[in-house]
Parts: sequence; C-alpha cells; structure tokens
Amino acid sequence: MLREGLIRLLADEGIETVATSGDGAGLMALVEEHRPDLVIVDVRMPPTFTDEGLRAALQVRERVPGTPILVFSQYVEERYATDLIGGGAEGVGYLLKERVADVAEFLGAVKRVAEGGTVIDPEVIAQLLGRRRRGDRLEALTPREREVLGLMAEGLSNAAIARRLVVTDGAVEKHISNIFLKLGLQHTNSTHRRVMAVLAFLGQS
Repeated sequence: MLREGLIRLLADEGIETVATSGDGAGLMALVEEHRPDLVIVDVRMPPTFTDEGLRAALQVRERVPGTPILVFSQYVEERYATDLIGGGAEGVGYLLKERVADVAEFLGAVKRVAEGGTVIDPEVIAQLLGRRRRGDRLEALTPREREVLGLMAEGLSNAAIARRLVVTDGAVEKHISNIFLKLGLQHTNSTHRRVMAVLAFLGQS
C-alpha cells in the first residue's frame, strides 16, 4: 500500500516511477537496467523483513556509485543511517515512514536527495545528539552550533536553517564557519566541507 501510494504521490508531482521491486535482488537488477535519478527503498524487505532493503541500498551504492538513495524505516535505527551514509553523504536520505504523511516535507526530501543532497530524519538526529560520548570532538560546538549541524544533516540549506531558527542568513553562515573551524575542516578542492561535517556528526569520520 505504501509503495502504490508513493507512486501516485510522485506522479502527481510529475515524477515518473520507472520500475518497482519487492525484493533486494530485483531492486539491484532494475537499478542496473534503468539507472534511475533516485532509488526509494524500504529497510525491511522479503524474505525476513529485517534489513534486506538496507543491504540492497548499500549494494546499489557499491555497484552503481553516485546513485541517489532515499531509505525508509518504520523505527529510528541509528545503525542503518550511519551504515548508509558511511560510503558518502552525497545523494543519501534516511527517513521514518511517518514523514510521508507530510507531503511537502517528503517531496522536499525526494528532490534534495535526487540533487545530491543529504536528508536525515530529525528523530535520528535527536537520538544521535542525545548519545554523544564524553570526549567526542563535537563537544567543542556550542548548543546552537550543534543545532545548526543537525539541520544541515536534515538537508536544509542555509536560508532554510535561518528560517527554522528565526535568525539571519549571516548568523547561520557564521555558525557554519565556526563548525568547520572546530571540526578542523579546511577548504580544499577535493573535499566538500558540508558533507564532511555531516559525516562527523554521524560518527563516520
């Protein structure tokens, strides 16, 4: 039911679903055949309905690098988010299924991930912030800077972060500059500091 609902929802926005699959093996074959602009995957797929969808998503990222993937889960499972983003944060999303109920939020996530952005569910971010260990280098960040970093992980732009926090764009830019400085993220031609900051947030670097 969720799959058919998503297809209709996307169609209403002019987004074509080129194929669907009920299992991981079929998904991999379809991705290699169609090379879609985005793959939407349920963490739980047959036959055991545990983590087959996640493993299929990881396989897609390995065999067809750069394929944007948006993964859905029924519950907050931090390991799935960190496993998925571990291979690179660009074009990756991890959302709870309940987010589909907010059509605008869901479609925004679809577009951001398809364009190479990162979208992590706010509930996952809240849990990650809540379990930070003593000595974690993110402890150098102020509460506001951690809040900004969490919103960056959700995939929000600077302007969207400013609106969410009711501050100026300049204030957001200052917070982000401080985040980069405190995390030791230097500007280079070979790295994307925003992505590296999100990876640090998720404990992957």
